[in-house]
Amino acid sequence: MSAPSLLLVDDDVPLRERLARALRDRGYEVRCAGTVDEALALARAESPELAVIDLRMPGRSGLELLKELRAQDPGTQVLVLTGYGSIGTAVEATKLGAVGYLQKPVDADELLAAFKGETAPTSIETPSLDRVEWEHIQRVLADCDGSISEAARRLGLHRRSLQRKLGKYAPK
Repeated sequence: MSAPSLLLVDDDVPLRERLARALRDRGYEVRCAGTVDEALALARAESPELAVIDLRMPGRSGLELLKELRAQDPGTQVLVLTGYGSIGTAVEATKLGAVGYLQKPVDADELLAAFKGETAPTSIETPSLDRVEWEHIQRVLADCDGSISEAARRLGLHRRSLQRKLGKYAPK
């Protein structure tokens, strides 16, 4: 009997490589991708039995990938990962056919337990408004390749106001 195939899609290279190594050590045949397009190319070549996909990636989102994977092979079990959990996206992922929705950070044992249905549904805490603002600023800053001036322009803030916000610690 061959090892179960698993497609791991995340733009966070260290996380992706760590999870891939851990899953291979547990006997899974793991293929990795950093974008939706790379993942679709791998899935077309050989449809995976399992897929773990990040919700937020550059370009197209993990929800788009979820739709396409499920359309290609309804038998593929998909688990969605995110660093920015919300009840709305969890519900949408489930409606699209995801077997589970986990917030990062996660380890290989948590992933495998979620595929087996051995975990309780993840409760997603409602973040504070300060936390949501902080995460949004961080995402915009990352999208601007760290340019504070460009991020301030996109956010509609004065550059110094953005610098002050960035100088504070992330809210809990």
